[in-house]
Amino acid sequence: MEITTEMIKELRAATNAGILDCRKALTEADGDFKKAVDYLREKGVATAAKRADRQASNGTVELYSHGSGRVGVMVEVNCETDFVARSEAFRQFAHELALQIAASAPKYVTDTEIPEAELQHEAEIAKNRAIEEGKPEAVAGKIVEGRLNKFKDEVCLLRQAYIRDETLTIEKLLHSTIASTGENVVIRRFQRWELGEGLGE
Repeated sequence: MEITTEMIKELRAATNAGILDCRKALTEADGDFKKAVDYLREKGVATAAKRADRQASNGTVELYSHGSGRVGVMVEVNCETDFVARSEAFRQFAHELALQIAASAPKYVTDTEIPEAELQHEAEIAKNRAIEEGKPEAVAGKIVEGRLNKFKDEVCLLRQAYIRDETLTIEKLLHSTIASTGENVVIRRFQRWELGEGLGE
């Protein structure tokens, strides 16, 4: 199948990948747009792994205010060069992260940041629930594991489903940004404030 410039443009707009990468993806997928997107995503994961050890000390601090100042978000995203830090794709990614944090209120960037005590507390709650529901001891372990995973998916930014596309996680979005910018990109830290938060405690 002939790969047209129009097809490459469309794939590039959807994925932010380079022209040559888009051409190769469409060729590999025999012109199938969905398969080409999947190909680029998989390549993004591989590219992300290769770039993970490169120093990322440039970047941006994105500020976002939502609901007429009811929720405020600050997120620091790093990359390797000032050139990428100023690029549209990188800035858009930082903005999308701020929107995600405002909407989904994660507590951590990755699941490795969750304190052991918090995980044990959640495991205890899950175990007690399983017992209350009358689940047999043999099954309770699996139920606890499943509920802990669900808890991690809710509180960890990288594990959350992307608010604009539920089929994508933020980690996959990060990998596609790494692939499209050609640099290591790191979500360093974030803070989310909500008006009146903690006042009733």
